[in-house]
Amino acid sequence: MAGDRLSYSIGETSRGWIGVAATERGVSRLTLPQPTERQAVESLGIEAVASASPDDEALSSLTARMESYYAGEEQEFGDVELDLSERTPFQRQVLESVRSIPRGQVRSYAQVAASVGRPNAARAVGAAMASNPVCVIIPCHRVIGRDGSLAGFGGGLELKRRMLELEGVSVG
Repeated sequence: MAGDRLSYSIGETSRGWIGVAATERGVSRLTLPQPTERQAVESLGIEAVASASPDDEALSSLTARMESYYAGEEQEFGDVELDLSERTPFQRQVLESVRSIPRGQVRSYAQVAASVGRPNAARAVGAAMASNPVCVIIPCHRVIGRDGSLAGFGGGLELKRRMLELEGVSVG
């Protein structure tokens, strides 16, 4: 990412404030909803914002789409260019697999591990997903435990449940 121009935008959705950062290659960070604008900025990371320039115009389209998503409207983000250059090859492979999970469906960590050719690496998949810098665009909330239970999510399990319910997935 060295040398890439970094820009960011902060916007308010019905669920809270979100932050988006992007390089010339694509979106590099997207926060989950935060209670305040300041917390959204902080969630992007001090280093990201310190070296970035505000660019509300360029990123406002994505912010509007996120608002629609959190309002319960169907949104797909497959067309959003991403910059995952700070992730390892394995992390990128896992994140790309998770990105392909359709709205309204879920996969287990074991299923994701199998999809990347590492059927015994469910824990490593979980660790890779914990590094997901662009939640929602890469829908890590769609990955659940083998037994159907909610498991691990940076925004907390209640937010994971709400996001799945927005997509029509009923979870126990």
